[in-house]
Amino acid sequence: MEKLTFYAVSAPEKLDRIGAYLAERLSRDVVRHRYGYVLIAMEALDQLLMACHSQSIKPFVESFLHMVAKLLESGEPKLQVLGTNSFVKFANIEEDTPSYHRRYDFFVSRFSAMCHSCDHDPETQTEIRIAGIRGIQGVVRKTVNDELRATIWEPQHMDKIVPSLLFNMQKIDDIDSRVGPPSSPTGGEKEENPALLAENCFRELLGRATYGNMNNAVRPVFAHLDHHRLWDPNEFAVSCFKIIMYSIQAQYSHHVIQEILGHLDVRKRDSPRVRAGIIQVLLEAVAIAAKGSIGPTVLEVFNTLLKHLRISVDFELGDRRSSAGSATFSTSSKESDERIVQNAIIQTIGFFGSNLPDYQRSEIMMFIMGKVPSHLLQWDEGENWKEILTHSNFTSNIEQVTSGYKATTITNALPAPFLDPLLSPSLMEDSELRQLVLEILHNLIDRHDNRAKLRGIRIIPDVSDLKIKRDKISRQDVSFMKKHGQQLYRHIYLGCKEEDNVQKNFELLFTSLALTTIELANEEVVIDLIRLAIALQDVAIINEDNLPMFNRCGVMALVAAYLNFLSQMIAVPAFCQHVSKVIETRSLEASYFLPETIFKDKCNEVPHEKDLFFLTNKIAESLGGSGYSVERLSVPYVPQVTDEDRLSRRKSIVDTVSLQVDILPDNNGLEEQEKEKRRLVIEKFQKAPFEEIAAQCETKANLLHDRLAQILELTIRPPPSPSGTMTITAGHAHYQSVPVYEMKFPDLCVY
Repeated sequence: MEKLTFYAVSAPEKLDRIGAYLAERLSRDVVRHRYGYVLIAMEALDQLLMACHSQSIKPFVESFLHMVAKLLESGEPKLQVLGTNSFVKFANIEEDTPSYHRRYDFFVSRFSAMCHSCDHDPETQTEIRIAGIRGIQGVVRKTVNDELRATIWEPQHMDKIVPSLLFNMQKIDDIDSRVGPPSSPTGGEKEENPALLAENCFRELLGRATYGNMNNAVRPVFAHLDHHRLWDPNEFAVSCFKIIMYSIQAQYSHHVIQEILGHLDVRKRDSPRVRAGIIQVLLEAVAIAAKGSIGPTVLEVFNTLLKHLRISVDFELGDRRSSAGSATFSTSSKESDERIVQNAIIQTIGFFGSNLPDYQRSEIMMFIMGKVPSHLLQWDEGENWKEILTHSNFTSNIEQVTSGYKATTITNALPAPFLDPLLSPSLMEDSELRQLVLEILHNLIDRHDNRAKLRGIRIIPDVSDLKIKRDKISRQDVSFMKKHGQQLYRHIYLGCKEEDNVQKNFELLFTSLALTTIELANEEVVIDLIRLAIALQDVAIINEDNLPMFNRCGVMALVAAYLNFLSQMIAVPAFCQHVSKVIETRSLEASYFLPETIFKDKCNEVPHEKDLFFLTNKIAESLGGSGYSVERLSVPYVPQVTDEDRLSRRKSIVDTVSLQVDILPDNNGLEEQEKEKRRLVIEKFQKAPFEEIAAQCETKANLLHDRLAQILELTIRPPPSPSGTMTITAGHAHYQSVPVYEMKFPDLCVY
């Protein structure tokens, strides 16, 4: 070998003839099974290859690769391993000039086949698989260092290389060893364990991928996972994409996320667990990408996930319809699987949103809310649950995104186009959905992290112990409350009147009032909040809505807890004294009006002693002495009436208006009544606040709308005589004894 090497180095033009001779001898020995001579010939080829680096080596390399191919084609495992070792040595040689005609298609195919070896002898099988993986690694290194390295990234090669590596990675015992950033196993472990060697090669392959060929390297992963049904369970799929996300260059992360979203669209009609597995993989990818470059895929991620959320809800709706009247185990199991999909989507959206900067979060909140269906409520009893389910999912998304959100002004956190659709689910007959809405409000309003200090509804002995953080109310916040304060009050007011409220609802309502006081309350807002609290107390006392006893006492406890908090926040001694006195009286005579008792014990009746109630005149007297403008306290709080109330199935204040019309015979009495009415109207416009007047004007306009709608539905039964009475049926209401006047046409009547 020394003489042959010296001769080849001295006369490099002879290398091609030397290589051709050795190749001829080796081919003959392989056919005749003279393996000793085969080993000698390959050793000679290897040494010559390592020693010679001249331009004339190109023809010699062709002979060398031809012989390696011969060894790999043989059925003898030892020869396959020998050929692989020689190829790996060749792959580590850096050539001076690129080879424009050399291709490695055969080696890619052969090494990939070796990775799937199924030899009956386990040791031989492992040996061949390791050789195949090392061969693929050599091809990757050789082609990446070559000027023509782009050829290895062609789909026909990646479709063989990537599944071969994944097939061996699947056999690893400890999945957790692959979930983090690239590890550094010892050389012995790499050589002995096909899974570790395949993982190392896979990481190296991905690390060398560039912008133009990233997708070609990732797409075969989806094909492999689909073919082997590895989305359910998805532990291996998750570990694969963790490896991908940690191995690729950070600026290409969004390519992988786009590919996962595209595959989710392709598999949108698969079983719920398969879709849930893909979404969980997306969550892991997003979790890693969020630490670096997310790229231009922000809206695409949310758009695709929200689309699949609606698809999942529709699938669940279809399952319920198909099982109507005969609930089966398979159907209920399928519904629960759809819930798994929905929870996975919500978790992914929440994690992605929580890692976005604040300016992007506000855009995403608007984007999610824009995806909420415009038909907010389905009035068919059998269908209403679907909208509740859909709203609950969308609302959960927003709650996740808003977690940790800090807006400089409340206008940025609650823009007008976002406020209305956000608050509308708070009127739905689902207590958990209303809780979500309140938690979103807390996320947006609480800019000083005070919510944790206010958790739980209770009588706080000394608010100063809470160390509440607050800033001076900004001009923008004052403007916001003037425009939208009535909306917030209204939803808190109506939320307290829900029959299915539980303790958590009252706790969140208390926190809402307290946070509004801390973040948004100037003197005018304080008066409004007191009017709201007194109105809630009246709801519990008068009980026009026939609320259960627990709800009435819960409202009373809420009012007590809030006024105790408010009185200490504004620090008016006379106000604090009145509130403390009422609370002390309740603790002695009606402890179930306090939060510490009502949510533990039951109450049987609501007493009507004045000492147990917070009195408007006492509050006005105490605040007036401290410079507050208390004239508005004498005007009872009345919530605005909106389209939601008129469309809602629950009883609203519109329903309490009588539609019976009386014609008074006494003209003098009518004139006196009209004078008194005009006087009250003038007095109201002189003294009542503008917001109250606007709200009542809007209420009257809505009442007129309702009356016209009901007139169109009138069913009139003519009376037996022109001067008698008749019966009018308007919708579900029934009215009798309505005076009728005979007209020129006997078949026409007016009332």
